Amino acid sequence: MGLFKKYLTDRNKIFKNREVLRHSYRPHILPHRMPQIDEIASILAPSLRNETPSNILIYGKTGTGKTASVRYVGSELEKASSQNVATCAVVHINCEVIDTQYRVLAQIAKDIERPDETPSDKLRPHIPMTGWPTDQVYMELKNQLEARGGVLVIVLDEIDKLVKKSGDDTLYNLTRINSDLHSSRVCIIGISNDLSFKDFLDPRVLSSLSEEEIVFPPYNAPQLCDILQQRAEKAFVLETLDEGVIPLCAALAAQEHGDARRALDLLRISGELAEREEAEKVAESHVKSAQAKIETDSMIECISTLPTQSKVVLYSMLLLEQLGHLIFTSGEVCRVYQELACHLEIDVLTNRRITDLISELNMLGVINTRVVSRGRYGRTKEMWFDANSTKIQEVIQKDPRLTEQGLGQMDRTWLKQTFR
Repeated sequence: MGLFKKYLTDRNKIFKNREVLRHSYRPHILPHRMPQIDEIASILAPSLRNETPSNILIYGKTGTGKTASVRYVGSELEKASSQNVATCAVVHINCEVIDTQYRVLAQIAKDIERPDETPSDKLRPHIPMTGWPTDQVYMELKNQLEARGGVLVIVLDEIDKLVKKSGDDTLYNLTRINSDLHSSRVCIIGISNDLSFKDFLDPRVLSSLSEEEIVFPPYNAPQLCDILQQRAEKAFVLETLDEGVIPLCAALAAQEHGDARRALDLLRISGELAEREEAEKVAESHVKSAQAKIETDSMIECISTLPTQSKVVLYSMLLLEQLGHLIFTSGEVCRVYQELACHLEIDVLTNRRITDLISELNMLGVINTRVVSRGRYGRTKEMWFDANSTKIQEVIQKDPRLTEQGLGQMDRTWLKQTFR
């Protein structure tokens, strides 16, 4: 109790309700998304007449309000159907977590189970999360839908993760399930940050799934200001934010592709830093500190979750920097990588694939790159670490194979002689 006593007092209190700044919070009003909300609602409206709505594909970068808007429309649809003859329900599946056909079908069946089932309904077998043939799961789901009746809207959030891991069989079955139903209807809403995922789809699946497409544009700085202002009124004690805090958070997030989640994180962490300092107000200096903290935390998470081959490419760059090469070329990275890959007994990638991994590291912000002309010798890619690489080294070496002990007797003399 003594250790936390100072945190339980109201002295220098900053927050009124910090949960309002979390991504999971759903406001009653979504600023600057009414056109998209109205469009989704108009497409789903036929379900209130027990008719099949068109399937929808929704695109937009992270933090553009896609999921929040769909959840809002879904809850309003269920409210409207409760006052109507038609039965409408919405099932929301996160495909980053539930990423196989079996688990998607089983989760849908679990979510549509009703507490008011009749005795005959209760005699139907419960679908386990593993163990049945997928065809049996599909047939049982179809039976449940028929017994339930009405319209079911299935939202597949992060649909690209499902397609990239498990192919398009899930979508093929779900987009054709209406042809096997008589007293029930199904509509699919796919949400994705990645436009290119459509390249993985069979043309027949794509034409069935993308009957309607809606794009969510990034927020600009004034729009982010409105969003933050709306949340700040509920999140912070009155007059604890300096005047420039919200505009600065909005401006910084607008530079990051108009990401409202980034803006909310900046505002929340700024408040938390001020609270820890026991400051009376959140100042612009707290926002700048919050930005540095978020970037560091994001970098650590990004690097720690990289595939093994990407880590080895990145470690090759770290070795070059340790040898005094602050700027290095893709050719140099490839040579060090090949030595590392042989020593670690992993598959040696082609130079083309290594170049692709370097581009991905650049896109993630781990390194900086530029293409330079060498005259008659052609063009090459140069790269360097923008910030102190010590933190990157610490994260990389949490992989036991890339520690000093893990690399063991690798021929470092060759490295020093080759790149001195």
